[in-house]
This record gives sequence, structure tokens and C-alpha cells, in this order.
Amino acid sequence: MSVEINQLTTEKRNPNTMHLDQMSVGQVLELMNKEDQQVPEAIAKALGQIEAAVEMIIQSLKVGGRLIYFGAGTSGRLGVLDAAECVPTFGVSPDLVVGLIAGGDKAMVEAVEGAEDSLTLAEEDFKKLNLNAKDTVVGIAASGRTPYVIGGLQYAQSIGAKTVSIACNQQAKISRFAQIPIEVDCGPEVLTGSTRLKAGTAQKLILNMLSTVSMIGIGKVYQNLMVDVQATNEKLEERSKRIIMAATECTYEDAASYFEAANQNVKVAIVMILTNLDATEASQKITAANGFVNKVIK
Repeated sequence: MSVEINQLTTEKRNPNTMHLDQMSVGQVLELMNKEDQQVPEAIAKALGQIEAAVEMIIQSLKVGGRLIYFGAGTSGRLGVLDAAECVPTFGVSPDLVVGLIAGGDKAMVEAVEGAEDSLTLAEEDFKKLNLNAKDTVVGIAASGRTPYVIGGLQYAQSIGAKTVSIACNQQAKISRFAQIPIEVDCGPEVLTGSTRLKAGTAQKLILNMLSTVSMIGIGKVYQNLMVDVQATNEKLEERSKRIIMAATECTYEDAASYFEAANQNVKVAIVMILTNLDATEASQKITAANGFVNKVIK
């Protein structure tokens, strides 16, 4: 291990967990839980940078750009996960929020040798996506020094795309290549160097913020309801009806009826109920309001 890596917080030994192998199961669980409580506290210190990143992402989405996460290993997997979950939650196209992992789909379930060490692989991945200046890319690396992420941020900058980085070490290398660097230090891991633990939790919480608040910013939420949810299965059909009930205080029967009349579009059903418009008129009003239900019914 190089001296440089040895200085990373994510690689240091945690003095509180030096005797893991001698502890009871209950003791280890209690210790892990206590260590995990450091994560939200670390993120709180970076809320200003996260806010700036969200504003940047919203601007990209409003002008037809995309949100693209990329990283290697656990960091890459978390980005792919967050991107995938935006589709059913917010009813967006899989092309709007994209997750890339060094080594491609195979790397989701097994290590791809050397992929994260390439400075050019992310550029190749971005070119396949036709990355452009409207897009915002978010490079994720717990260590803050992954070559795949550094190379990707450099390429994104070179074509004018907006750049954000997420690292779990202070003064991270990737921060030098991002317009908005986000750095959170959660302290050494319970299991030395296992960044799928506290660092992974921190990354997941930040990605939750970036995607959720960005989607609120482009009209995908009414009150605190996911009104663009896609009813792709029975559970989501029932959730859609409950959302309509919560937004309008109507009965289950009315919610089900309007849901079908709106061609299973939750937003349209809500506006129909609250404004007495038909489905076509409600849809037109929503489009004119750029998807914001609160602007239609105010």
C-alpha cells in the first residue's frame, strides 16, 4: 500500500474496532450501529455543496440534459441502483438518469480486473452515451482517487458538461476535477478499508438527496407524493390509487375510477378530481405547468 493511500481516512484502522474478532455478535452489532451514526453528521457538513449540486442537476434536466452517475466497485453499483430506481419512482425514461460502472454490467456482480484503474474507460463509456454540454455527471469514489472517475471528470469538463464529485475523504484527488466537489469524512471503517460500510452508506444517502430533490425541482412531486409513479405491477397500482386518495381526499372507489379514466396517470387523475376537468384538459394543463401539479390547482 502506498503512503498516499495509507493517509486516506477510509483506509485507516479504527481504534474502536481493533478487537472485532474477540467480540460477541451483539457487541459487534452495537459497535457498527454506533459507528454508522457518524454518517449523517458528516453529511450535514456538506449540505451546502450538495445543494449546489442539486441546483446544477435541476438546470441540466430543465434544458434537456441528463444526470449521469459513474464510479467503480461499490461506488459504481450505488450509482446504477439510484439511477434504476428513478424510473419507477418518478416515471422518467431510463435515459434521463443513467448509472455507469467501470467494467460494464458484468461489474455489477463481480470484479472486473483493471477497470477502475483506467483513465480512458469512462471517456469511452461517455462517448457511447453521446455525453454533451447539457448533461451533469457525478463521479463517485469513496477513496477520492479512482482513475476511472478522474478520467471521466476530465473528459466531461473538456466537452463542457457539468461536473460533481463525491468522495469520502477530505482533499480528495477527484475534487480537483469537479466544479462542485462533495467530500464527507465518516471516519475509519469498522472493518479496515471496507468502504461498502460507512462510506457506502454516505454515498447512498447523498445520491438519495441528489435524485429526489432534483426530481422535486422538475415537478415530479406534489406535496410529498410521488405523483409520477409508474404502475408497472399490482403493488404500484394500489400505491397509485392511495396517492390519488391522499392528494384529493376522495374515496378508494373514486380514486380507482379516475385512475382508469386518466389512463393510469396519477397526476392527471388528481387534477381531474381537483379541477373538474376531463382527462385531455387536465393533461394539457399539466404540460403547460411543466409538470407541476401545484401550479395547476393553485
